[in-house]
Amino acid sequence: MKRRFVPVLAAILMSAWVYAVPPGNEQEIVDRIKPFGSLCRAGDDCASAIAAAASGPLSGQAVYDQFCFACHAVGVGGAPLLGDIAQWEPRIAKGMDVLMASTVNGINAMPAKGTCMNCSDDELNDAVAYMLEQVQ
Repeated sequence: MKRRFVPVLAAILMSAWVYAVPPGNEQEIVDRIKPFGSLCRAGDDCASAIAAAASGPLSGQAVYDQFCFACHAVGVGGAPLLGDIAQWEPRIAKGMDVLMASTVNGINAMPAKGTCMNCSDDELNDAVAYMLEQVQ
């Protein structure tokens, strides 16, 4: 009976080992378990590639189209609508310095820099100027 038991036990152990190894060759396994995405942090090599890909400062309209329109196109949180002279006149009367301070620091429901955290003050100034051009 021992003679039959050893080969049977060996076959059972071998079959368990075979099923413990995932199917596919080594490269297929590596491809299946690799991370879905990656993170690029400031100072990493990939960050310099991203910075090099940037084509310079955004225009006022580009900043508006990417960041400002979400609120100023529909008046979210009391944001003055683009081109609505009645809503913009009291703000224009305060002067550009006050408008820029509100833009950079945020005001009421508007977050600082209108969510464009990478925008320079010049880009934000151009965006405000673009919105004011639509009023006049």
